[in-house]
Amino acid sequence: MAGGGGVTSGKSYPGKFTSKVLFTCIVAASGGLIFGYDLGISGGVTSMDFFLEKFFPKVYRKEISVKPSDDQYCKFDSQTLTLFTSSLYLAALLSSMTASRITRGLGRRMTMMFGGLFFAIGAVINGFAENVLMLIIGRVLLGFGIGFANQSVPIYLSEIAPFKYRGALNIMFQLSIIIGILVANLLNYFTAKIEGGWGWRLSLGGAVVPGLVFFLGCFFLTDSTNSLLERDKFKEAKVQLQKIRGIDNVEEEFNDLAKASEAARLVQNPWKEILTRKYRPQLIFAILIPLFQQLTGMNVFVFYAPVLFKSMGFGNNASLMSALITSIVNFCATLVSIATVDKYGRRTLFLEGGLQMLLCQLVITVSIASKFGTSGNPGELPLWFSMLVVIAMCVYIAGFAWSWGPLGWLVPSEIFPLEIRSAAQSITVAVNMIFTFCIAQVFTTMLCNLKFGLFIFFAVCVVGMSIFIYKFLPETKGVPIEEMTIVWKNHPRWSKYFVEKDSSFEMGKI
Repeated sequence: MAGGGGVTSGKSYPGKFTSKVLFTCIVAASGGLIFGYDLGISGGVTSMDFFLEKFFPKVYRKEISVKPSDDQYCKFDSQTLTLFTSSLYLAALLSSMTASRITRGLGRRMTMMFGGLFFAIGAVINGFAENVLMLIIGRVLLGFGIGFANQSVPIYLSEIAPFKYRGALNIMFQLSIIIGILVANLLNYFTAKIEGGWGWRLSLGGAVVPGLVFFLGCFFLTDSTNSLLERDKFKEAKVQLQKIRGIDNVEEEFNDLAKASEAARLVQNPWKEILTRKYRPQLIFAILIPLFQQLTGMNVFVFYAPVLFKSMGFGNNASLMSALITSIVNFCATLVSIATVDKYGRRTLFLEGGLQMLLCQLVITVSIASKFGTSGNPGELPLWFSMLVVIAMCVYIAGFAWSWGPLGWLVPSEIFPLEIRSAAQSITVAVNMIFTFCIAQVFTTMLCNLKFGLFIFFAVCVVGMSIFIYKFLPETKGVPIEEMTIVWKNHPRWSKYFVEKDSSFEMGKI
């Protein structure tokens, strides 16, 4: 197999799957609620007529003036409207860089608390917004919260979890994202029906709930052993490790973590260190995996599912219901990922999910092309067509939800050594947010100009990224986080980077 199979480090630390580990991971993973809630709420709110009429009247007038015989592809094409959605991701990009320093200096827990607090404040501002400026300010604060949470939570989960269950416990972050999306879509469905047109305030302001849940939950957490060692809290670190492993004999694992911490202390500038040749293989994946995650096209469906369905003639309430259905599918499929990731491995899920998404994208492309053509005029859509598109979209979303969705956060958080882990996660978040912003900002324009060709674009991307995973990603299941270097040394493509010399590793040439 070109990509290399599972690799064992030769070490198997003792320990139990304790209730403390489960509780800690559930609370920490709740940071995904804020990201998911915003992903789900934005698309629903931007399809509400009262919201558009108040803040984006040009879009509203354009929408109500479009007849069924007009071009449905272009009815929501507005850079101002998409800026409302995508401004958050620029703020998240900037805050993730700051979060790296806080994560390393003050700990993962403190960074997570900042994330929840910023998000809650931004939600209050958005809920009381009277103009576009207030909306944007609120979105920026929401972005700060998401940047801090996405930077710290995956690292924290990977460090807390026993290595045998690291995949499943880390994916709880993605599960929380899905729960956030599901709750947001449920809320949008009901708030859109509120008489008087103020339901959008409840949707946007409701974000304060997951923000406060995350913020207050962090008070019940302690930092990970890695983070405590990183800040010279050796006694506290050992006690914490004994508690989360449920045993007193943690000497072997603690000593390995302490050695990693000692090596990390020698690195004064992790941002400079991560660019050195010896971290090149991991850095490539820290950049490409979040990039590929966005190029699946999944966020198009999450951001604009109600808008997309509405453009396809489903009607307002029908479009919100369709988005709700896809959210439920997303949730159920993520449970599948939790159950299988540590059994079948990361590579298997990546490749199966890629194939499943590709086939569904082809079905969606043919379906939309046959009805909408290049004119964007579908005429009257039959029930069978609507059912076919929704089913194909649900199967596509399931493929993403047990592969590229959770693994896009899991793999980058587990492959880096301690000395550069926080900086590496910031890069992962930054790339994710850059391309989330780009996709959100250009989607309606791409839909208007590429029409059904938009789905062909994403299908081609899925083919390319699946080939890359097959050829280059080593399997990381069952490998202790501080022993991860071995998967790169034993991989047929990356092994030539490691040349043993004087008991240290130096990078070979590409």
